Amino acid sequence: MAHEVHSGTNNQTAYHDPPRRHPWSAILSFILGIRSDLLETNFLSHGMQSKLPTHAEFVVIGGGIIGLSTAYHLTRLGHRDVLLLERDQLTCGTTWHAAGLVTQLRASENMAKLAQYTAGLFRELEELTGQHTGFRQCGSITVAATPARLEELRRGASMGRSFGLDVEIIDAAEAKKRVPLLDVADVLGAAWIASDGKTNPVDTARAFATGARQGGAKILERTPVTRLVVEKGRIVGVETAEGIVGTEKVVICAGMWSRTLAADVNWTVPLHAAEHFYVVTEAMGGLSPDTPTVRDLDACFYAKEDAGKLLVGFFEPKGKPWGMAGIPVEFSFDSLPDDFEHIEPHLANAMRRMPALENVGLQLSFNGPESFTPDNRFLLGPAPDIAGLYVASGFNSCGIESSGGAGKVVAEWMSTGMPANDYWEMDVRRAMPFQRNRRYLRDRTGEAVGLLYALHWPHKSPETARNVRVSPLHDRLAAAGAKFGEAAGWERAQWFGTPEGPAYAHATFGRDDWFKSSGAEHDATRSGVTLFDQTSFAHLLVQGRDALSFLQRLSTNDVDVPVGRIVYTPWLNERGGMESDVTIARTGDEEFLVVTAAVQRIRDLAWLRMHAKGVGHVFVTDVSSGYTCLSVMGPHSRELLTRVSPADFSEAAFPFATAREIEIGHGTAVAFRMTFVGELGWELHIPTDQALGIYDALVAAGRDLDLRHAGYVALNTLRLEAGYRDWGADVSDEDTPLEAGLGFTIAWNKGEDFIGRTVLETQRGQTPRRRLVQLAAPRAVPLLFGTEPVWRNGSLVGYLRSAGFGHTLGCGVGMGYLHSESGVNAAWLSEGTFEIEIAGERHAAIASLRAFYDSNRTRVKGEWRKLDDLIAPELLRARSRE
Repeated sequence: MAHEVHSGTNNQTAYHDPPRRHPWSAILSFILGIRSDLLETNFLSHGMQSKLPTHAEFVVIGGGIIGLSTAYHLTRLGHRDVLLLERDQLTCGTTWHAAGLVTQLRASENMAKLAQYTAGLFRELEELTGQHTGFRQCGSITVAATPARLEELRRGASMGRSFGLDVEIIDAAEAKKRVPLLDVADVLGAAWIASDGKTNPVDTARAFATGARQGGAKILERTPVTRLVVEKGRIVGVETAEGIVGTEKVVICAGMWSRTLAADVNWTVPLHAAEHFYVVTEAMGGLSPDTPTVRDLDACFYAKEDAGKLLVGFFEPKGKPWGMAGIPVEFSFDSLPDDFEHIEPHLANAMRRMPALENVGLQLSFNGPESFTPDNRFLLGPAPDIAGLYVASGFNSCGIESSGGAGKVVAEWMSTGMPANDYWEMDVRRAMPFQRNRRYLRDRTGEAVGLLYALHWPHKSPETARNVRVSPLHDRLAAAGAKFGEAAGWERAQWFGTPEGPAYAHATFGRDDWFKSSGAEHDATRSGVTLFDQTSFAHLLVQGRDALSFLQRLSTNDVDVPVGRIVYTPWLNERGGMESDVTIARTGDEEFLVVTAAVQRIRDLAWLRMHAKGVGHVFVTDVSSGYTCLSVMGPHSRELLTRVSPADFSEAAFPFATAREIEIGHGTAVAFRMTFVGELGWELHIPTDQALGIYDALVAAGRDLDLRHAGYVALNTLRLEAGYRDWGADVSDEDTPLEAGLGFTIAWNKGEDFIGRTVLETQRGQTPRRRLVQLAAPRAVPLLFGTEPVWRNGSLVGYLRSAGFGHTLGCGVGMGYLHSESGVNAAWLSEGTFEIEIAGERHAAIASLRAFYDSNRTRVKGEWRKLDDLIAPELLRARSRE
């Protein structure tokens, strides 16, 4: 039977495999304990339905818990002209059938803060609004039955401490004591978070709606938005069947409908629905409402007490994408067809972990859609090229527990025009245009479901929907043994092993083959010459008679340099935070080539275009596809290049920070004398159609120099030793250059003012209370990967933003912001005793404001010195005491 579907436009397409329409009030009454007489009416309808206004300051599209939280938080900020439009009835998409778990451990500080804010808000939301929410702080237990999972939990517990969350690792007996249902015969340990809990999704959404209305928001149901009205790059209204509402700010909180609504205005909001399964048992005697929620990630299930019953849900390794052809118009309080065969192996796992399930019947087997993103991270923030348009969608089955924080973030962002903190990993501007391709999203979503509970190995990338963006050299690299990871859709070599091995390998927590291979590449870069394929770099061309003054306004450094010179510079926001850091080559009197990281391409392009509006004669063009980038790095890089090019690569003729077009092989390239590894080297920016020939010429000429290929893991460990910052990890839009130790990039005396200078002036000459510091753990055996807590004299003072193993230094090394009210300077560091916590154990550490490797940049300048002479003396002394 075919159903007509709404795709966000007036187009209609056939949809097969229809959803199953349930008497949803009865289901909700059963699952959530909600009175059916309230559900059979349009809840909160009193005073809610009224005439569509002709204008609203803020429009929220979508009446699920995310949209309602956003409306609520807008009113808490003092905004009264807030309109929420729901296509059918509140909570009818995903919220109504959510499990309602509330967890707080996340992979980054600001994501953890959002989750902690949500849990705290749920504790007081009933008092704030007068509406019952059903929130109960019962705690959570995650069990580990394998050594790898236990190490992940231990590392997660340490990470939680970094973010102010108390995560306790308990043994099997304690886990059994807290949840008697568990069979712990094979359990090696468990993570206990006392402040986790559960809530009633519909009642919590009702509380947000009540609070929003109390704050002045208008909520209209059965008012679908059929079109976003955009004029001259700005949102000006939303269209409904009842007319157009004029507005300056719109946020799409439409769940699985968000992709299509955004695509209609050529905006990429990549998400796709997948089927999500859970079962609910008959009543189980003695099951307390305070029973902690349970997760067995290896067994792919979670469980929670629900009105005296047990709700058991699954995140299976291979999920079932749904709705690629569109979503039925009438889809609201519906479920999808059962597939008991699909979930049976995971239900069997749950029965083994909780044997009591074998003796109780099932009253409900439920299947409903949830939205997933390609990288399992949220989609928050502004459209890159449409002013006033925002999104809050793609919550990967974590929408309830993220609703409070996400609503707060987006409301603040819409209110002020910038995020309150660094939310880059959730920022929708990380999405690449190709990612709204529905086939890509379908194929990736099948894996994304399982990745929620899969082991989060270092440097792990998804295995599905790959090879979307590849370098012209991809096949050459594969033949050389490249093990590829994915970044912004690009296939990038992580390290090189044997060509016979799997192309999509990942690292482990131990010193396995990946560690040895990337370590050899690291060593070769320090002692010989290596070749990095960095084709994923974004290249943005800025031209015009006003291009110089335009870039001077954006840049802290002075870009008024001679043609052929290169400048490294941050771009700041008004609060002094680093919106990006880029390399700018002046390629003409009125022409500049901006080179930035692959993941920053859309963000940086939008930043340029936004600020270029109305400033005069400036043109911004994305020319990324025109370039392949090969980096030749190491002490022998000059010798290799002279074999394939007649150019003069001497220090006098080709000094650091020079850009020059050269002949090379049988072609040409723009050579940048730059490095991100702390060695002599050049980046070759090659016309894409000439890349293969130039690559082959380099490889042939480098055979007797023992030229090696190197990947991004070695690139990372090399730059960590040398103290080079990585935007998105070590620096972000809430970190100033002075806090990040990048004061040398600020041209205080240049004639033009730059964005963010006012804030920097207040920090100038002051000892910062937070400062990015280099840290090394000379005797630690476990590897560092980032987020490890840093202790000073027994007090927690920060955590590592990024980390790896420094093969030249012979130990783990990283960078992190340390905090002290008295200021972080060399004296404060020298007076402290530092430790880094790895998987629950503290290890002695050394802290420094200078890089541990070649802090004077002698090797970058082409000066030859032995490696041991370049290692910081305090680290050498610590190593000698081992």
